[in-house]
Amino acid sequence: QEGTKVPSKRKQNTSTVTSDLLHKNLLKSEQENWNDISPTYKAMTKRIKEKLEELHNMYTLNSGSPRMRFGENVYFEENGCIFLAKADDDEGNADILFSIEDLGFSDAFIQRIRISPDQRYMAISLKSENSEEATCIIMKLGNFPVVEKVIPSVFSFEWAADDVLYYTTQKNLKCQNVFMTTFTYQKHTKLVYTEEDARFFVDLYCTKDRRFLTINSNSKTTSEVWLVDCRHPFESPALVQARTTGVIYHIEHRKEQLYILTTYGEPAEYKAILADIASSGKDNWQLVYALEKQTKLVDFEMFSDDCIMFLKNAGHLYLNVISFVSHSLQSIKLPTWACEFELESHPEHTTSTCYFQLSSPVHPPKRFAYSFKENNLIEQAVQEVPIITNCHTTRLLAKSKDETLVPITVFHNKNSKELHRRPLLVHVYGAYGIDLHMSFKEEKLILIEEGWILAYCHVRGGGEQGLSWHRDGCQHNKLKGLHDLRACIMLLHDLGFSQPKHTALAAASAGGVLAGALCNTDPALIRAMVLQAPFVDVLNTMMKTHLPLTIEEQEEWGNPLEDEKCLKYIKSYCPYQNIKPQCYPSVFITAYENDERIPLTGILKYVQKLRKAALDHASRTSKKGNWIPNIILDVQANGSHCDSSWEHSLNE
Repeated sequence: QEGTKVPSKRKQNTSTVTSDLLHKNLLKSEQENWNDISPTYKAMTKRIKEKLEELHNMYTLNSGSPRMRFGENVYFEENGCIFLAKADDDEGNADILFSIEDLGFSDAFIQRIRISPDQRYMAISLKSENSEEATCIIMKLGNFPVVEKVIPSVFSFEWAADDVLYYTTQKNLKCQNVFMTTFTYQKHTKLVYTEEDARFFVDLYCTKDRRFLTINSNSKTTSEVWLVDCRHPFESPALVQARTTGVIYHIEHRKEQLYILTTYGEPAEYKAILADIASSGKDNWQLVYALEKQTKLVDFEMFSDDCIMFLKNAGHLYLNVISFVSHSLQSIKLPTWACEFELESHPEHTTSTCYFQLSSPVHPPKRFAYSFKENNLIEQAVQEVPIITNCHTTRLLAKSKDETLVPITVFHNKNSKELHRRPLLVHVYGAYGIDLHMSFKEEKLILIEEGWILAYCHVRGGGEQGLSWHRDGCQHNKLKGLHDLRACIMLLHDLGFSQPKHTALAAASAGGVLAGALCNTDPALIRAMVLQAPFVDVLNTMMKTHLPLTIEEQEEWGNPLEDEKCLKYIKSYCPYQNIKPQCYPSVFITAYENDERIPLTGILKYVQKLRKAALDHASRTSKKGNWIPNIILDVQANGSHCDSSWEHSLNE
């Protein structure tokens, strides 16, 4: 209409077009830069790759994939094929049921397998490297397995009955809907639950005795569970306890009673609670067991007469076994070198043995069994793998700025002389209450063999010492994680583990916040920094509510849009915001073009600003021997956020 003003729309479009163009130009110049630089490393890359493949072949032959035992049948997956073997038979005689290539998914890997109680159906989820979303395929087993149904964009799924499958769908990194689908009689699918709060994520789990299917709705700090009775899978789910801000809880079941792991009550760490199904509200919860201070509950498994807890305290791993028959508690300290557990799948809860694997960054997975009858730990002998005997494991405590003691795990070659001259690789994460990743990696073993020292700093914000350890390093406490990291590196140098000019810092994803912050505040402590898909532009990302994770992430970083204090605080440590002309370490960053979790734009801007600051500093100070750091970005067209497949980590 004549006289109507419409300039604002055009302005907005122009700025979007400009920012898209800027993004494309930045990306193009970084790709050209990488293409110029990467040939320099060709010979080194070739040598490392060959050595890694040799180690990988040596250790994977013995690890194998987890076995799922149902009565006489054992199911397992290898190289994209699903096998069925008889429990007492040699696995060499196993039959191939089907392969994922038969299903037309050659570039995918199997993420999850669930078998129906009567073993007539198998549901598997397939995920490709380039996507966060998985496809669920339901196979009807038999002499000639056939595809019964294909469901796109599925996150978790469980069988409630022989032919009733519950599943959650994933969209834009969120899971908010639960569906039920049936396969015999009248085939139908219906929506059974919807989560309205964007901060909550829904997943499914079956209790160990298969009596209940649980619908778990969790935010970073709060949870709510609904029960589906597997004897009556078509009835509406029943609520256990309405969500209460700050209270997390998980459900197990045994002999008509609910066993609840919860943070309810003081102190706000995990406790084991007992409740009746009929009166499951928190007013009726009875305390069974509380964790000791600064202890992390890593995993929990229920059996018919016992419950097993995997715990971590000051870096050491423990096994606590609670007997429901004798009402006794047994605590077993696991081998000193062990840093990670992985519980094997035990579909039958009546079993008398619990199997699990222990590993460390430099120790390949080793299988152990705990026998409930004998009350002892048995090391399972597999084919002989050369055991790493010349690697020394040390656990230290660094005193942070506020006197808090921060654990560090250190690995080095026993034969290394003059440790202060050795190169040191420091690892950090410190977010979401998640522990630093410490499972076996072939490249860590190569570093040990070549005389490196590896240090893992268990700073606040992570989960290594329980839930309070996370609370002490998130939102308005984020700087504590930075103080912890600084204290750890300084202690390592003071004790003679390397020195600043031989020290590198490695971090991935949210670990990039603390690593990038240290790079700004204490660049002289390190010589190089390696980041994988790092979160370096906290402030701008948390201001954009249209991004899929911003709302739910507010419980970790705060809400700068509505809280001025929070905005200033994030600004004080955000890596991108605090770059200034100074002598920076060299930096190598890997990023992914289609990363849904960490926007590439933030990383491109960070690299550009960092490079400019380093050059500004060099031009101002024309000291003799002045060096300009190498700042390199490798943007990969394939791969999703910190993807962990073997081929991918080999390239990395």
